[in-house]
Parts: sequence; structure tokens; C-alpha cells
Amino acid sequence: MTKLFKYLKQSWVAIFTILILLALQATTELSLPTYTSNIVNVGIQQSGIENATIKAIRESEMNKLTTFMNDSDKEKVLDNYKLVNKDNLSKEEFNNYKKEYPVIKKESLYVLSTKDKDTIDKLSNILSKPMLIVYNMGNSSDNKLTESMMLKVTGQNNMSANMDKSQMAKFMDDNGDFDIFAYINAMPKEQKKEMLSQIDEQFVNLPDAMLGQGAIKFVKAEYKAMGVDIDSIQMNYIFVTGLKMIGITIISVICSITVGFIAARVAATLGKNLRAMTFKKVMNFSKKEISEFSTASLITRSTNDIQQIQQMMVMMLRMVFFAPFMAIGGIIKALSTNLSMSWIIGLGVVCVFGIVLVMFTVVMPKFKILQSLVDRLNLVTREILTGLGVIRAFSNEKFEEDRFDVANKDLTKVNMFVNRMMSCMMPAMMLIMNVISILIVWVGAKNIDLGNMQVGDMMAFIQYTMQIVMSFLMISMVSVMMPRAAVSANRIDEVLTTDISIKEVDKVEEFNDNKKGLVEFKNVSFQYPDADEKILHDISFTAKPGQTTAFIGSTGSGKSTLINLIPRFYDVTEGEIKVDGVNIKNASIHDLRERIGYVPQKGVLFSGTIDSNIKYGNKTASKEVVETASRVAQATEFIDSKPDRYETPIAQGGSNVSGGQKQRLSIARAIAKEPEIYIFDDSFSALDFKTDAKLRRALKEETGDATVLIVAQRISTILHAEQIVVLDQGKIVGIGNHKQLLKNCEVYKEIALSQLSKEELENE
Repeated sequence: MTKLFKYLKQSWVAIFTILILLALQATTELSLPTYTSNIVNVGIQQSGIENATIKAIRESEMNKLTTFMNDSDKEKVLDNYKLVNKDNLSKEEFNNYKKEYPVIKKESLYVLSTKDKDTIDKLSNILSKPMLIVYNMGNSSDNKLTESMMLKVTGQNNMSANMDKSQMAKFMDDNGDFDIFAYINAMPKEQKKEMLSQIDEQFVNLPDAMLGQGAIKFVKAEYKAMGVDIDSIQMNYIFVTGLKMIGITIISVICSITVGFIAARVAATLGKNLRAMTFKKVMNFSKKEISEFSTASLITRSTNDIQQIQQMMVMMLRMVFFAPFMAIGGIIKALSTNLSMSWIIGLGVVCVFGIVLVMFTVVMPKFKILQSLVDRLNLVTREILTGLGVIRAFSNEKFEEDRFDVANKDLTKVNMFVNRMMSCMMPAMMLIMNVISILIVWVGAKNIDLGNMQVGDMMAFIQYTMQIVMSFLMISMVSVMMPRAAVSANRIDEVLTTDISIKEVDKVEEFNDNKKGLVEFKNVSFQYPDADEKILHDISFTAKPGQTTAFIGSTGSGKSTLINLIPRFYDVTEGEIKVDGVNIKNASIHDLRERIGYVPQKGVLFSGTIDSNIKYGNKTASKEVVETASRVAQATEFIDSKPDRYETPIAQGGSNVSGGQKQRLSIARAIAKEPEIYIFDDSFSALDFKTDAKLRRALKEETGDATVLIVAQRISTILHAEQIVVLDQGKIVGIGNHKQLLKNCEVYKEIALSQLSKEELENE
């Protein structure tokens, strides 16, 4: 798969943009569980109060809190709170404070004067313990540090035994009750320091969650005492947090849609480029490479395989690149939420990887087989559809149906296996996710009971864990699909990196116009790439302009192979072929083929019209040239019989015209090109004798100074050729005209006598 990354160079900006958007999307999605946790922990459990840093507090309560602070902490707290009352405020300021804190009418307030987040966090840490102590001392119902405990800490088990009435009076409040805060503030400095140290020891094993919750209870009680609307604070917090979540979700959705759009565009561009490159490469293939891959396989590679790569690329850009952001970010977030449950994440990831490993091991080999079976099915289908007429003629429909059924069933069987394995994957993953969720709830409930965790944190941890597992699930799903895409990628790369046997030299030679149309074979031998022996042996002859050179011989003697060497459909094994005085291996392939008008053994037409097919080799051919070519090829008669004449549609492969008509149109196409060399590879076989004779006479007049090379099976086709080359088992056994060969070449004489009587030959 990595082999194809080199074809993504032009899309690097788009891919970089996708990475940025995916990082942003992951950040937004990973922040949502935190907001969910905040709504539960802060919005519901803490009534919207985020931390112990109270925004305003009565002077009397602040004094109680500072009782349990050391000098350093007390100084930090008082530096960040401003004492306000009706005496030091303007009327407008006082009215504003009165709306928010009605109690200011009766007593002074300490108001938070800083908005720095770090400072607020530090103040929260300082205020938490004093707030918990003061709150518990004022609420005997859930008292954890009662007055008696405080007395024990201070070493005073019996206050009245150690104080007279005048001393006791100093520490009485307005209600006549003993004021322990006044007593502690009156303690000697060293004794108070010792007391605070002992109090700190009481909090060593107290979980942070419990400490924070106790402090929040104090803040809520203080707000109520000041006349603050707690319900308004709670609803405002939940509403604002909800709006943030909606905003974050919208950003995530925009990122996801944009990534999907760009990813689809990148993948489609890659598919387009690969198809173009594959097609261009195949267009440069010689018959050797075509035979190595097979036409059916090349079609599959250009369509099905590239489609697989395109789909895989979309998934990679959307899921594979996204999953690491989510997995790594989720792990960091989950560990920051609760480190003690990190083993659950590890267990989930190990289980996911275990399933992926099993699936990868089992499914990977099947994907390689799958693509071969697709090739096989295409091959069988193409053969059946191409030879449908022959199949019906021999009543072999049942045999071909069975042959197709075997290929179809083999492909279906492998597809079913792969799909079953992949369908098992999702339930297995869901089982893992559900078991992990239950495990988190079970372990999290114990932590909540011990005060080590809050409900919202457990919910966030579940969400983070699910995001992590889902990330690995995405990777695993892609990893199961990736083998098939990897096989397809290798198949495409195999085509693109195939070394072409017919190559053009770096510095091409120009054709010699003084030898225009001259074709020379010098000691040419040829052997097919996979053949055991040569098919042509030491072939030498010269075809001159203005003359017709014909080739005849028994079936398999190498006639078609010989003339296919001229346009370089194959390269000679030994010797050289010269056209216009230049070795064709040293010439431009395009320029060489531009000089040749080639008519294949089997007429090939393309979907379009009669006009477009005749103009195929000469797009600028005038109407007169097209009509002349048709007349010479003896095609005018059947063309004129059509209502649309030259605009008559031609179906794919010329299936709507007869064999003879197809051959005549192929000949007309070569004539319309007006080349200097004509090659007719047994191109008159589908014509009747009368049409054949008329065509050859017209062709002789039209070709003029051009070189004409004709491969023929019928003696009558080549009787009047200036030069006839007789081949037998790949060797030249005779060269000359008709009369010379009848006298000097036994092979030619045998062929001639097998087709014409002695009288006919003498008359000719």
C-alpha cells in the first residue's frame, strides 16, 4: 500500500489540511466528556459552584477560615480579597453589591479581587481545609471535627477547669456560647502552630474529592446566608456548559464534513491518476506484456483494483489518521481523570488487538485469492460474451453456463468466508466495549464509595475508554480491509513498474526522405518470449516503394509474425529491420507508426460512426479523402445503402456490420491515413473473389508510390505482386514474382496448384 504514496505528492496540501482538521476534531470530541463530567459534578452535585474559591464571603466567616490557616496562606488569601461595606463603596457600587449579596446591608464582605485562573486554583487549595473544618464544626449532624475534638487537639479536656469566669467571658459570643474560634486565635503562636499541624494530620488520608465536596458545602451555605440565588447559579452553569458543548459539537461536525469532502476528493484524484497512468502504461505495452497480464486481468486492475484503493484511501484519510489522535488523546485524558483504572484501558486495547490479529491472520490470504478469482470470472465472462455466436452454433450453452457457474461459485465461496469473518468482528468488538463499560462502573462505584472519585469522573472515564476502544476498532476495521486494498495496490504497482520490452532510444534517428517507403529485412530472426525455439530464421528481403510485396506460406509459417515486426509490435531477436533507411529500433516509435497504414487479420472497429472509424488514423481527413478511401476499399456500396450513410452508428467491436463490411472499413481506414507503407495482414480473406479483384485494382491505382505489404492465403490475391516472399517453417524458401516462383519454388507451386488448376495458372 505504501508504494502508492508516491502518487499522492500533488495532494500533500490537502492531506496536511486533513491532518489539521482531524486534530481539531479529535480535540473537540475529547473535550466533550469533560463537559459532561462538569455538568454532573459541578452543575448537579455542586449547584454550579466550580471550586472552593468563593466569590464573596462575610467578614465573620472569613475570620473563622483564617483561624485555621498559617500566616503565609492567610496573607495570600487576604491579598486576593477586598473588604467592602457601605462605608467604603459609592452609592452605585453599593447598590450593585446589594443586588447580588443582600447581606451587605448588615455586615462587611470580603470580595474576590482576582480573575487569574492559576491564582484561583491556588486559593481553592488553601481554602478547602478551613472550609471543611468550619462547616463541620457548625453542623453537628455530620460532624467530623467537633468542638470536643478541637479541644482534644488543643490539649484542653476541661475548659472550665482551667479558666475563671473573666477568662471565659472573653471567648463568649453574642448568644452566650463558647466561641472556639476566638479561643484558638488567642492561643500562643507556637501552640496554634502545633494545633494546625495536628489538624493537617487528620486530613492526610482524606480523599481530594471528599475534601472538595466538604468545601463546596461551606460555599453553598455561605451563599445562602448572603441571600445569593443558588438555583440561578446552577442553571446558569448548566446552560453555559451546554452551549459550549453544542458549539464544540458543531465545530466537530464541520471538521468531519470538511475532512470527508477533502478525503473523497483526494481519493477520487488518486483513482483518476492511477487509471490514467495504468491506461497510459498499458497503451505502451507490446504484445508480450499484454499476453503476460491478460486482457481480463488488465481490465480488472484498471477498474476493480483501483476502486478498492480509492475506497481504502478515503477510509485511511478519515479513520486511520483520525484514530491515533483519538487513541492518544483519550489515553491522556482518561489517565488524568483517574490513574487507578488505567489497567482497564490496557485490557480493552489488548482484547481489540487480539481480535484484529486473528482476523488479519485468517482473512489476509483470502484477499489474494479473491482478486485472482475476480480476474478468472472476468476472463470467463469476456470469453463467453465474445464467442456467444460460436457457443450457440455448437449448442454449448449448458457447458459455458457450467463453466461460468464454477467461476462464480468459487468467487462467492471466498466472498462469503471473508464477509462472515468481518461480520463476526463487530459483535466481538461490541462485546469488548460492553464488558469494559461494566468493569468501569463496577470499579468506579467502589472508588466513589471510598470518596476517591466522583460520579461525573466515572462517566467521563467511560466515555474516554469508549473513544479509545473505538479508535482501535476503527484501525482494526481498516486493517481487515487493508489486505485486499494492499493486494490491489500491488497489482496496480505491478502494471506501473513493468519494464516495457519495446523501448525508444534516448536519441532517435530521423528518417531519410530519400529512401521513403523502403523496408529492409537483414538477417532477421525472431523467437517469442516464452517459446522454446525461433519462429523466424534469417529473413532477408527488401520491399521497395511503388511495388507490392506479398507473403504466402502454410499456416504457422510466420507470415503475420514477420509483418508485425515492422510496426514494432515485437522486437527482432536477431538482425535488423530498416524503414526509410533507419533501423526501427533507433527511430521514434510514433513517427514509425505514423508512416504505416496497418490492416489487421481480424477487422477491428470502434464504437462511433462509419466516418469516425475511417478517420481514425487521420482526424483531419477531408470528406473527399474519406469517400475516396471508401471507394477504393469497395465499401461505398453498403455505406450508400444506409440512411445516414457515413454517420451510421457503429456498435462496440463493429457487431452491427458483417465480417466483410468490417474488413472493408478497416482497409478504408488505412487508405484514408495516406501512409507511405501499407500492411495488409490477410485482410482480404472475408471478401469474395470479385470484390477482392476490384479492391486490388483500385488499391494499385491509389497507393501509387507507397510500399504495399500483403499477407495472403489465396494465390489470386497476390498473383500480380512485383515480389512474393514464400515462407515455410519460418524460413524464406523463395522470392520472386508469380511466374518465377512457379518455375523455381516447389512450395509455392504446391500452394498454387492446391487453389487453382494448371490452366488457370497458365492463363494468369
